Amino acid sequence: MRCVLVFHTCKSRFCTSCRQRATEAWQQDLETILPDVPYIGITLTMPMEFRPVFQQNRHLLHCVPAMGAEAVMQWAKARYRVRLLVLVVLQTFGGLLNFVPHLHLMVSAGGLQSGTNRWIHRINFDKTELMCAWRYALIALLAEARKRNILKSSLSREELLSMFAIQHKRRWNIFFNWTGSKAYRLRHDGRYIRRPPVAEHQLTRIGSDQVEYLAKDTAKEQFVLKRYTNEEFVDILLQHVPDPSRHAMRYFGLLSPRCKAQLWAGIFVLLNQRKRQRASRLNWRWLRLKTFGIDPLLDSHGQPMYWVGHRAPLRPAG
Repeated sequence: MRCVLVFHTCKSRFCTSCRQRATEAWQQDLETILPDVPYIGITLTMPMEFRPVFQQNRHLLHCVPAMGAEAVMQWAKARYRVRLLVLVVLQTFGGLLNFVPHLHLMVSAGGLQSGTNRWIHRINFDKTELMCAWRYALIALLAEARKRNILKSSLSREELLSMFAIQHKRRWNIFFNWTGSKAYRLRHDGRYIRRPPVAEHQLTRIGSDQVEYLAKDTAKEQFVLKRYTNEEFVDILLQHVPDPSRHAMRYFGLLSPRCKAQLWAGIFVLLNQRKRQRASRLNWRWLRLKTFGIDPLLDSHGQPMYWVGHRAPLRPAG
């Protein structure tokens, strides 16, 4: 009888395999429980002048998804008296692994109209008005943080106020994606959660003192080879790891836990749809088989292996 060690999961946020499986499980859950209505994708960006501010104030970065969701929800409420389903994903990295915080929103194309309790299947999202709402919300967040003395910056008070005034007059970039099914939107936004910013196939070389990485230059639409020392590469990755107890995805509007508990039964009745229960998740073995096509409990001869015990994890040296 021969004993073989079979590794389960490292649970590391940098592990492409573990996080890929977690992402797929999340996508499956959301695709099951969300109502079958049209959804749109909205990307909210910020001026490059704000990036170092949030890099120095990570405690404010957690507030950005709420500001983006609130801007969209308050606009829809004021314009159409409609409450929306809103899912927000915060992405901090660009193709060059630089710090570029922006939001990906998955928003229902329509919503529940207050007063009439009717489901409005589609509303007209005005790009300019939403841009103004998002711009106001983010600048208001930074201005309030400065007022409360919880905003760290190398800029003086006058320089900060001048930057806020200048950026308030600018037109910010926001993008809409009107196409794609519910499954497509979840796959698209799922690329930015529970997965490291580094694709394994883009790591061309990992040496004892240097890492070579194929970075994506979106401006030139090409891949460029970047070289970093191991310490530099780790520092670059660390800025994209969510802080403890912070989540990459957030739920707002009719997707918030309170609204789901109070209103979802009625929403599905209005939509003439059946509320679906979350499917039970596959166990470790079958999820590995589904994701990677390999049964981890078959040996090299194709014979089944049987569990006889486990080995405690080793503590790091030092």
